[in-house]
Amino acid sequence: MGDLAKDINSTFPNNRVKALLNIIYTANWITSCQNEFFKDFGISPQQYNILRILRGAGEPLKVQTIKDRMLERSPNATRLMDKLCAKNYIERLPSEHDRRVVKIVITKEGMNLLDSIPYNLNKDLLKNLSEEDGKLLSDLLDKMR
Repeated sequence: MGDLAKDINSTFPNNRVKALLNIIYTANWITSCQNEFFKDFGISPQQYNILRILRGAGEPLKVQTIKDRMLERSPNATRLMDKLCAKNYIERLPSEHDRRVVKIVITKEGMNLLDSIPYNLNKDLLKNLSEEDGKLLSDLLDKMR
């Protein structure tokens, strides 16, 4: 098991500071693991999130709706969607009535990509947590926010 103090060779003024730094350190570790995992599929974790949002919606969504639903708020969401569009994983549907409105829909190729990605992709990241640990951690993070 990891020990933040040993991992970064540091001490902390109190446990609350240690917890905050541990959250940041762990978030970066998770991001690194996910970036490495998705590399084999040619997408980023943020692009995967966009595809999952579209699949779950079951209908075309406005770009702003997708941005609002993203786990990681991304100022470059439009660029991420441009890349997904170039790979034919999503399609832009301009509005007939208002050219400023564009909706996004997942394509068959995008659905096929999602189907090829293991559903339990985060299993290894969570292997050291019991279901009770997960609930406690989630509750504490909710309390922090």
